[in-house]
Amino acid sequence: MLQLYKTVEDEFQILDEISEGCWVALTKPTHEELYRVAEETGIDVDDLRAPLDDEERSRIEQEADYVVVLVDIPSVDEKERYVTIPLGIYMTKKLIVTVCLEETPVLKAFMNNRVKEFFTFKRTRFVFQILYRNATSYLRYLRIMDRRSEQIEEKLIVSQKNKELMELLQLEKSLVYFTTSLRSNEIVLEKLLRTEKVKKYPEDEDLLEDVIVENKQAIEMANIYSGILSETRDAFASVISNNLNVVMKFLSTVTIVLSIPTMIASFFGMNFINIPLGQNPQGFYIVSASAVVLTVVIVSIFKKKNLF
Repeated sequence: MLQLYKTVEDEFQILDEISEGCWVALTKPTHEELYRVAEETGIDVDDLRAPLDDEERSRIEQEADYVVVLVDIPSVDEKERYVTIPLGIYMTKKLIVTVCLEETPVLKAFMNNRVKEFFTFKRTRFVFQILYRNATSYLRYLRIMDRRSEQIEEKLIVSQKNKELMELLQLEKSLVYFTTSLRSNEIVLEKLLRTEKVKKYPEDEDLLEDVIVENKQAIEMANIYSGILSETRDAFASVISNNLNVVMKFLSTVTIVLSIPTMIASFFGMNFINIPLGQNPQGFYIVSASAVVLTVVIVSIFKKKNLF
């Protein structure tokens, strides 16, 4: 999908044709849209295709007529798992181009004109604003994941099933993805701060430094949450294993206790002529009482040893 936006005299407009000072937003573009943008902007079509590969790494490249900034942004896939996808930002001398695999809240806020002091013709500031919203999006997703982990922990306390443990494992994997992407983004931000290819005004440098601070905070939060999740998952796995051992110990003890009367009944059930108490009218009651007494003694011994 190809969308064109432009700020004209503080008024945000939607265009039909690419013009100087506009923002070209490509979301899961077709080949025709890619070639059209490449032809009209002078950006190499292979560079425009790069963000369409979900394994593309974050980087910054300086070409003759434009600068390529590739960063990872947070997203939620069709299975409601937290992942990261590439976002390509291309800054030419006349306009800005963005390419992404799917619609993202990072860009949606700009498309809906909900960002203060946003102007499409202020290209450097626009790029830094995108990066700032991306960093804050990571923080928002991390808080959501933290709340989700707390909900899973509450379920684990009651149910202690493998399903909840697998959900914790999935969250832990998502945090690994986030941490890796945030560290890659950090390298790109540091290069942006140092490069002279991108013209920066003092207020732009301040904004970029804010982006770097937010990104570092997101990395720290991801590391903290990842450590907490790992320890929580291991703790609950140990609890589940311990509970299983308690159940097995109880069942083993019950089996031993029940084997006593079973063994006595087996002895006196043998088909011998002179079996003890075989001729006694009260033999059945004596044997049964002996089995009960012996069982009670065994139970008492096990209770003293905390096996019950």
